[in-house]
Amino acid sequence: MLRNVLFLYNPASGDHPVTDYLDDIVACYQDHGYRMTLYRLRFDDTDRLTIEAAASESFDHLLLAGGDGTLNYLVNHIKACGPDIPIAVLPVGTANDFATLLGMPQDPMEACRAILEGAVQPVDLGIANGRYFVNVFSCGLFTDVSQKTPTAWKNNLGKIAYYINGIGDLPRFRSMDLSIRTDGGDFDGKAVIFFVFNGRTAGTLPIAYQSEGDDGLLDVLILKGDSPLTPLRTAMRYLPNIVLRKGYPSGIVHIKCSHLHALSTRDEHTDMDGQPGPSFPIDIRCAHNALRVIVPPKAMQRALWTETLPTLPGRNGAKQ
Repeated sequence: MLRNVLFLYNPASGDHPVTDYLDDIVACYQDHGYRMTLYRLRFDDTDRLTIEAAASESFDHLLLAGGDGTLNYLVNHIKACGPDIPIAVLPVGTANDFATLLGMPQDPMEACRAILEGAVQPVDLGIANGRYFVNVFSCGLFTDVSQKTPTAWKNNLGKIAYYINGIGDLPRFRSMDLSIRTDGGDFDGKAVIFFVFNGRTAGTLPIAYQSEGDDGLLDVLILKGDSPLTPLRTAMRYLPNIVLRKGYPSGIVHIKCSHLHALSTRDEHTDMDGQPGPSFPIDIRCAHNALRVIVPPKAMQRALWTETLPTLPGRNGAKQ
């Protein structure tokens, strides 16, 4: 008996549009005994109605194709509409940080095959002022650069478009006065960047390398300081720590927590997975095991419960 899958895709995501792979994806699923229903995202009310209707259908899983912003959009609809159907992620966006957390190959067809050989695993989500995020909530320097970067830039230049566009923020940047209360520790002071990670990477950089995707905790990272030069100097010290896994330098506050409350002296712009986030004051909590996802077989999995850091030299100089 054929199994059914609903394929929701964003045709505008990434520099290699999923539309280039549609026939191959359908054929791959058919070869594995699936019947596929395709739905092209419109980013209007019809998307919500389609997801609501999926709750009454017998779909094996929902196949979602897009970047982190698309996943944020769809997961919020899925959680609001209530279909308890596993999701699978085809990484066709610019950064694909959530797909990286799940260990998905970055090539769409490799990812497709990994999904069809994978298994369902519950993972955490973050919730900020009632809205879900799959990878990271952020505030401060560079953190809304994804919102400001034109889609054409991202599609043509890839991740470097973020860095080019972010440089323009430096002359206008002002530090934040933050007050943060969590069940794992507090912070009061000036900061240039404030992250709350459910995942591990931001723009593919493994910033929250100690984070886990299924531990019921969020990883808060705060870069202290009152000028853009401070985080740049800190980052130079921070990168060797990432590679050597020796912890965070003194300029970075790291807190693991299940919930937090954040205040600022002014209304800062915030970002969730590349989309505009809520205004201060902000309440964030971890929704443990809130989403069922399909992950690759353990032999293929490159993230979530295994390290996502660069390979390190072994004792004999070989990579391990």
